[in-house]
Amino acid sequence: MSPGAIALIALAVLVLIVLSRAIRIVPQARSGIVERLGRYQRTLDAGLAIIVPFVDRLRPLIDLREQVVSFPPQPVITEENLTVSIDSVIYFQVTNPKDASYEIADYIAAVEQLTVTTMRNVIGGMTLEETLTSRDKISGQLRGVLDEATGRWGIRVNRVELKAIDPPVTIQEAMEKQMRAERDRRAAILTAEGVKQSQILTAEGEKQSAILRAQGQRESAILEAEGQSRAIETVFEAIHRGDADPKLLAYQYLQTLPQIAQGEANKMWIIPSEFTEAIGRLGAVLPGVGGAEGDGRGADGRGTERPHRGEAPSTSGQG
Repeated sequence: MSPGAIALIALAVLVLIVLSRAIRIVPQARSGIVERLGRYQRTLDAGLAIIVPFVDRLRPLIDLREQVVSFPPQPVITEENLTVSIDSVIYFQVTNPKDASYEIADYIAAVEQLTVTTMRNVIGGMTLEETLTSRDKISGQLRGVLDEATGRWGIRVNRVELKAIDPPVTIQEAMEKQMRAERDRRAAILTAEGVKQSQILTAEGEKQSAILRAQGQRESAILEAEGQSRAIETVFEAIHRGDADPKLLAYQYLQTLPQIAQGEANKMWIIPSEFTEAIGRLGAVLPGVGGAEGDGRGADGRGTERPHRGEAPSTSGQG
């Protein structure tokens, strides 16, 4: 091979090397910092870029997308001097590649340390209960402090989330006992309320039942009294229409007397004073009865004093 050919090959290789160092392709959502002789020269955006070989140097590309960094759990002391372990996640984005490259050496480590110190300051003024129930408040305060501090680093903190807040084991057991007691108390209250409502409804039902029963008895008594009244009026009208004489009435009266003595429990019954008058009236009709009344003597031949018409003596006999 002639020296001219060797020179051409060497020149071609040199040209390829120069072109490879001069042409740079920056991917989408990436950014590159170009330094010329060690000093900042410009920032390359996505696309094709040409730099001066052996004079300009392209620093490692910076990712402009939103990044998620999960930090290990950090021990934090609350206002009650209780140590809780908090696991946090930060969402941030590089907005200025130049500041992120020259203002801070390692912005991820800086954000982590700043998050820990800010979290301890915020939670140090809160109780354990407030810490467990105020995640949004803590996240908002952390985001405000971090966004203000990292602004000069060319970084914007979008969100700060607390993945877990773990109190000590003894505190967790005490909280579980408290929650169990609270659930038992609520269950007892609900049971008592149910029993109370049941008793109220039962009492209301009994009250309504008693009222309806009393109304039924009253209406029944009213109807029965009305029926008896109508029956008495009907009998009275029939007697007056029939114009019954005293003898017939006396006979009916004597037929009613045996019904008075009916029943096994009737051991004594009362004969009214009208009984003698009824017998006297009946004696005038039936033979044999009037003779005993006419001479006024009994079975032993003695005379008995007959009660006058105006008197109302009564005698009782053993049934």
